[in-house]
Amino acid sequence: MTQQRYYATGKRKTAIARVYMKAGSGNIVVNKRSYEEYFTRPSLKMLIRQPFEITGKKDQFDLFINVSGGGVAGQAGAVKHGISKALLAYDAELRSILKKAGFLTRDARVVERKKYGQPGARKRFQFSKR
Repeated sequence: MTQQRYYATGKRKTAIARVYMKAGSGNIVVNKRSYEEYFTRPSLKMLIRQPFEITGKKDQFDLFINVSGGGVAGQAGAVKHGISKALLAYDAELRSILKKAGFLTRDARVVERKKYGQPGARKRFQFSKR
């Protein structure tokens, strides 16, 4: 008997999270460390638990997550997006709940590029008529 595994990719800013989910006791491993150890801020830990709490699937799955790129907040957002997509792969009935909460939408906001000949993305050099 093979155990069913679910895979999903979550993204946020420049962070990419690969989420592997299987039935278990709620153990979450991020980059070979526990998620509490990896994400130190309480707000980020809460962000990661949200998809499970909203669907009522808390402590039913073990997660193995590889996350790279971006900063801690972006990585937490990517993990949340990946978990939501993995839950969707597990049970398509959860789509309406996750969609209503906005967990399936990829947050497309990224840093605007710096324009050549200018000090930043939006900032301009001071104009002088003479």
